[in-house]
Amino acid sequence: MTEKLLRTFLAIPVPRDVGSKKSMLYSTLDNVDSEISWVKNAQLHLTLKFLGHTPESTIEDVIKIVNGITPSLKPFDLTIKNTGCFPIETRPRVLWMGVDGDLNPLTKLTDSIETKLDSLGFPKSSQAFSPHITLARIKYPQKHTPNVESFLNSSYDPINLHVDRIHYFSSELLPTGAVYTLLKSFPLGEKYDSIQ
Repeated sequence: MTEKLLRTFLAIPVPRDVGSKKSMLYSTLDNVDSEISWVKNAQLHLTLKFLGHTPESTIEDVIKIVNGITPSLKPFDLTIKNTGCFPIETRPRVLWMGVDGDLNPLTKLTDSIETKLDSLGFPKSSQAFSPHITLARIKYPQKHTPNVESFLNSSYDPINLHVDRIHYFSSELLPTGAVYTLLKSFPLGEKYDSIQ
């Protein structure tokens, strides 16, 4: 019998304000001729690492590894500001809100996660970590490439992002969209053993 695989990822939860800013940014785009898939407010987050297909038997090992990283890291603050897109404005695939401030604690955290999970069979990312909060995804081919200039030129009051925990999610892709299940929450600066 084949072992069940779960799509999993590690992320930092974001304040509710991000959802209201997303609604404002949504209104900057003319969606009439373009297909843009917006992330639901409850699913907005800052991805630290996408593990992808994870054997069910490996979930506990991932939890042990992350549980070995977070107790030594103190909570820290970042700022959510600006907008952007990947890969280029003329053919955008992802629309996002940026993350700024002293990124050293975040880099230390992601480096630790990448290194430790590599030994478990989740290879280090080949791309440099670029912190962002995905608001929308755009798939091709479609009739018209969205004009995202007004989105990229939008401004909003910066939002404080207090990072005091990491969430470990599984993600199931359904016809109605992705459904996230929280597998574990890891507060920074303390040992935590029970599932939340």
